Amino acid sequence: MTACVTEGAAKPDARPDPTALTIAADGSYAARLAWHESSGKWFPERWTLAGPEPYAVPLPGHRPEEADTRLLPLADGRVLIRRRAADRHALGLLYPTGPGTGELPLGTVEAAELALLPAAPCGSRAYALAPGARSTVLWLVHDGRHSPVPGQARTVPTCVAEIEGHCTGGVWLDRTGRLLALDQELDGRTKTVVVDLERGGEVSPLLQITEESNDRLLLADPDSGLLVLRSDAAGHDRLGWGVLGSALPVRFPECLRLPDAALRPFAVQPGQALAPESSAVAFRIDAVTGTWLGVWRPAERRLRQLPAPRGWLAGTGLWTAGGELRLPCVTPSVPCGLARLPASATGAHPQAEPPGGLPAETRTSTDATAEGDLVPAGIPDRRPARWVRVPSTPLPATAPTQPPPPPSAVASTAFAQAESVTREPYGVLAHPSPYRPVPLQQAPLQQAPPTAREAR
Repeated sequence: MTACVTEGAAKPDARPDPTALTIAADGSYAARLAWHESSGKWFPERWTLAGPEPYAVPLPGHRPEEADTRLLPLADGRVLIRRRAADRHALGLLYPTGPGTGELPLGTVEAAELALLPAAPCGSRAYALAPGARSTVLWLVHDGRHSPVPGQARTVPTCVAEIEGHCTGGVWLDRTGRLLALDQELDGRTKTVVVDLERGGEVSPLLQITEESNDRLLLADPDSGLLVLRSDAAGHDRLGWGVLGSALPVRFPECLRLPDAALRPFAVQPGQALAPESSAVAFRIDAVTGTWLGVWRPAERRLRQLPAPRGWLAGTGLWTAGGELRLPCVTPSVPCGLARLPASATGAHPQAEPPGGLPAETRTSTDATAEGDLVPAGIPDRRPARWVRVPSTPLPATAPTQPPPPPSAVASTAFAQAESVTREPYGVLAHPSPYRPVPLQQAPLQQAPPTAREAR
């Protein structure tokens, strides 16, 4: 994930991905490296998303950031930063202090590479992976506790576990931050395993489609148990889905195979307790014709392809429990915007399906998509996306419903002034206890010929 800084690191072709935005575990904050046009330098920027209107707060330090600096927003408003310093990685917490930026050093980790994992679901703890030649070290780089001494960290980075093989990925399986899924490469094969952080880093298998296949977990929803994965058990990479804790086989829908396009899931709808088939998943779709949005639910057995809003930071976004999809956007006139797609346009359900089952129009006998359900790559869904502007004040409950603007009228918000904060923000979240996963077993596979370019 990281590389040594070289002389060419500041050149345009070595810049971080301009769409790279990381969202906190609870969706309250986000952070990215922003480019300062006048100075030609990078600086951290924090977005506040938990409010009627998003706004950005710059967090510049005493010196500009390098291109390989990584950021991780926490639920209390602070931003964890990882900087490379020779053969070490320096860690710290950034937070706004009125006109300036406060920073709390967290210590350093000696490693060739150090990849920050998504923040634990509790929103406060942060972990990182340091892969080595034969094993990977899992580090706790921030435990979420606050030091009684101002300007001093309570703990330093701690080695939690050393896992055999080369580990990548990082998906949380529960709401407490106990069960962490990692993609473990051993003897040329990659399988997803579970690391139990309350049992000293005990490792157990999670995905095992076949003995010879490479099986990777891409996304998981602790509420419904829905898992989105990628496997080459059929002889080529396929996107599939399963249920955490279930003995049912993994399924590989035909609708998630697009010719000459790559699909990558980035967000799943929360709050669908015990209803994995009703959980909506958002995909980034990339092809030579451009990048657009895909929305899929296992129960629908089809992929809705929707045009992306202008300035979308592609591959980033979050769902609300009510089924609304929110996508961060940046344009020359709006440096911090949030576009919203209502549940009616995505087909997401605010709650689980009734016991009677799915509506008749969504029930089919196979996972394969019916002819006509998909449109050619690069062409939006025949049902246009209805992007609406995030209001600055809530609408009255009695206000009449107005039709949303057409897709070309992109949702945007005005840039807000930096907030004035004179101390570190604090916050504590509580979540239910986790449950142990059951390994997913072999699934029936159809040996269909690969498309021109399988989704990577």
